[in-house]
Amino acid sequence: MSGLIGKKIGMTSIFDENGKNIPCTVIEAGPCIVTQVRTKEVDGYSALQLGFDDKTEKSATKAEAGHAKKAGTSVKRKVVEFQGFGEDYKLGDAITVEHFIEGEYVDVAGTSKGKGFQGVVRRHGFGGSEMTHGQQSMGRAPGSVGAASYPGRVFKGKKMAGRMGGERVNVENLRVYKVVPEKNLLVVKGCVPGHKNSYVIIQK
Repeated sequence: MSGLIGKKIGMTSIFDENGKNIPCTVIEAGPCIVTQVRTKEVDGYSALQLGFDDKTEKSATKAEAGHAKKAGTSVKRKVVEFQGFGEDYKLGDAITVEHFIEGEYVDVAGTSKGKGFQGVVRRHGFGGSEMTHGQQSMGRAPGSVGAASYPGRVFKGKKMAGRMGGERVNVENLRVYKVVPEKNLLVVKGCVPGHKNSYVIIQK
């Protein structure tokens, strides 16, 4: 699937042709620079490596600087490989937000917001116990986690309290409502994972 690297700007809402208020996410998509071209002859598969968002030379390693120099561009903060572009692009080419068309559907992947250590009510949606009738501090407790002397252990995968969020999430079939080439903006229907200014991968 071909696509671009982007940065989540935030959410807004727009009115469609029927006057319905649609919640949307604004993404700064590209321009992405081709930093490497994978070919079947050399690598065994065809793909494009795209770079997005400039990085200062001071914070770049020598390996990153040498890699970017081959493409004739600056060092990039985010580098991702995409398949499905075809043979039309070469090293150093820029791919803009005009790669997407209004009305089509895209998949957006990103890292969800980290929530820290959470209990079972928030993490797994447990109902908790009743808050009256003499219960003592058990309203949000997980309850029993096992049986008796057999099996004598807690099964792997048991829903318990723990770290929540901070995971890769892929949201599929988001409609592209607007493409703004002069500002490199992409407006999609619905929400996408991650906090503001986090990197996302948009594929079609």
